[in-house]
Amino acid sequence: MTGRPALFNSPEELEEKIGEYFDTVSKITICGLAYFLGFESRQSFYDYEERPEFSYIIKRARLKIEGNYEEMLFEGKPTGAIFALKNMGWKDKTEADVTIRDLPPIPAVILKKR
Repeated sequence: MTGRPALFNSPEELEEKIGEYFDTVSKITICGLAYFLGFESRQSFYDYEERPEFSYIIKRARLKIEGNYEEMLFEGKPTGAIFALKNMGWKDKTEADVTIRDLPPIPAVILKKR
């Protein structure tokens, strides 16, 4: 049993097609790019990133799309961009790393009833 033939035979071919998408579409999205490239799902698009010869090109395309959403955060209604960025792995939580070391021991306090 064989899989579906590769959509792109070379990294240059993929890079050219991605450039065509960015040049012709005003609202760029991962789904839009995946569809334009001929993939049947976002996962198929992401799977191409696992192929060493295409990894850099896919990562750069994703970075451009993330940058587009990041710019939308400054346009007044960032809810959609926040949602998209969270789905791309971004987090909006605060993390605090508290480590106690090299502190003198805390003295015990004994309370007595008067």
